[in-house]
Amino acid sequence: MQVLSTTEELRHYIANLKAENPNKTIGLVPTMGALHNGHLSLIQQSKEQCDYTIVSIFVNPTQFAPNEDFDKYPRKKEADLNICQKTDVDIVFMPEIAQMYPLDSTLQTTFNAPKNMANVLEGKTRPGHFDGVLQIVLKLFNLTQPTKAFFGQKDAQQLLIIQKMVEDLFLPITIVSCPIVRTQEGLALSSRNVYLSENGKKDALKISSALNAITKAIMQGIQDSKALKKIAFEVLENIEVEYLVIVNRELEEIKTIKKDSTLVLIVARIEGVRLLDNLWF
Repeated sequence: MQVLSTTEELRHYIANLKAENPNKTIGLVPTMGALHNGHLSLIQQSKEQCDYTIVSIFVNPTQFAPNEDFDKYPRKKEADLNICQKTDVDIVFMPEIAQMYPLDSTLQTTFNAPKNMANVLEGKTRPGHFDGVLQIVLKLFNLTQPTKAFFGQKDAQQLLIIQKMVEDLFLPITIVSCPIVRTQEGLALSSRNVYLSENGKKDALKISSALNAITKAIMQGIQDSKALKKIAFEVLENIEVEYLVIVNRELEEIKTIKKDSTLVLIVARIEGVRLLDNLWF
């Protein structure tokens, strides 16, 4: 396993790799570290579909607002490297901030995520978040030149916006959408779950229970969004829900469930920890 920390090292390594193995495929798994089984599922997908797998580990400052938890975000360098070693990752890219952002902020090229998709839901409460996401993702795409890049469905809005960027900029990359990985009890895995107490984790299970209730209702023939949300809120009693929406792939709220184009998105706070979960149809 190669562990690289500078953009120069990475670009040199990728150039040699492609020169020596022009027909081999490269899979990229972008992460912010604190790896868990959700990340492992992305790595496994990459290893199954590509000849080489690159895992990037970088807590990206441009996607955090000033009042968010950038400094507190969990960083577990040695544990992350051990996980990558055990899963036979080929390359780990672990740069410092100065490597990814060598220019002063006034000289950086910035991005505007699609307005209709970026200024709602997560973007409504985190202005500029998706601009920062696209900024770092495009940098990683340019550095690693992957055949495929693997993203989890838990960050649904992020995934959809990245897909739009790839489509809009004609990038020769396939974005692979990977299912949410959950604990045995049903809690969606997240690096922020470490902030929850045992009681908090039990309360958080109401989030996935609400999604299950929506699924059962749809299977029983209920397609009205208002009725489905009412069912979910009954399960989420006493939980601080930031938003619960039923939307299409462009993140526009819809009144009726549509086959193969509907998402249910939930954000709730448990013990002050902001948790995301969703359901894809």
